[in-house]
Amino acid sequence: MILHRYLAAFLLAFLASGPVLAADALRDQAKGLFEPVPQTPPALPDEPTTPEKLALGKMLYFEPRISDNHEISCSTCHNLSLGGGGRASAIGHMGQLGGRKTLTVLNAVFNKSQYYDGRAGGLKDQVVRSVMAFPGAMFRTRGGATIFNPAEMNATKQRAVEQLKSIPGYVEAFKKAFPGEADPIVYDNVGRAIAVFETTLITPDSPFDRWLAGDDAALSETQKRGLQTFIKVGCAGCHNGVNLGGASYAVFGVSKSPGRDILPEEDWGRFAVTKNVADKYAFKVQGLRNVELNAPYFHSGRIWDLKEAVAIMADAQLGVRLTDAETSDISEFLKSLTGRQPEVVLPILPPSTPATPRP
Repeated sequence: MILHRYLAAFLLAFLASGPVLAADALRDQAKGLFEPVPQTPPALPDEPTTPEKLALGKMLYFEPRISDNHEISCSTCHNLSLGGGGRASAIGHMGQLGGRKTLTVLNAVFNKSQYYDGRAGGLKDQVVRSVMAFPGAMFRTRGGATIFNPAEMNATKQRAVEQLKSIPGYVEAFKKAFPGEADPIVYDNVGRAIAVFETTLITPDSPFDRWLAGDDAALSETQKRGLQTFIKVGCAGCHNGVNLGGASYAVFGVSKSPGRDILPEEDWGRFAVTKNVADKYAFKVQGLRNVELNAPYFHSGRIWDLKEAVAIMADAQLGVRLTDAETSDISEFLKSLTGRQPEVVLPILPPSTPATPRP
């Protein structure tokens, strides 16, 4: 895998070397590596989207009562006003902190897997693991041992179901979303509904996407220069496709370690899932859509400046020391990946009843 990545980086560097390419040549090259975010949200496999399921999923995304203390919802950490992420560490039950930086939910539907270590294959699985941190939606690794950390909602399956069944508004909403089911308020259906809502959280119409479609004026000359450098030095060897990432894994520190502050020694990444020594310190390649909105950076959440993150990645992954001008150009290109943010009207959640379990 590492040899393949270096070969791809070499070929890309060869093709993009020299002065800034003409607009059409650079665009043709970019089209071979990247895809625009589609205008229409994709459907989940084997999970039809209906207006009723979508409405229920939106309510549940903002619903804090499915957490044990009635204070934590999906939106607590995945703040849609801050690029769908925005926390250096997820915060959960009783103020506990998760082990890694919060990933964005924007465009997550285009990722091949979820979480930094890829332990969830699809959106529904990711939602269920996060909502019901039982026995562990987030975990730390120390010395290779997996320590489950109930640092998110801390709600057991049964307690969450009891909460929802005690609220008539949810009883009716689940019936509409899952017609024909004798008992629609079940653990799995919570994840199904929220996942359907999350498929709508996409960000089309970025300047980069408009440029890919032929609008030369959508990117500045600096951003075009940054795009060519991004390709030339090998960044696009991993950061490609719709999300400019999210489709593969890579060891953090292929060329050199970025340091313990950025790469904590106790977090062994994907190794905790696969137990394959080759996956030690490997993490999912992060998608770069809306990256300027998603500081801090890296799974450790230690870097807040986009230019610094770019320089670290080039040095640690590719063994390339970028000049200040190259770092600035690439950072400006990355800002062109910010798309039209989803406009979500906050739902009015149904009221509790005397039968609703208390926090």
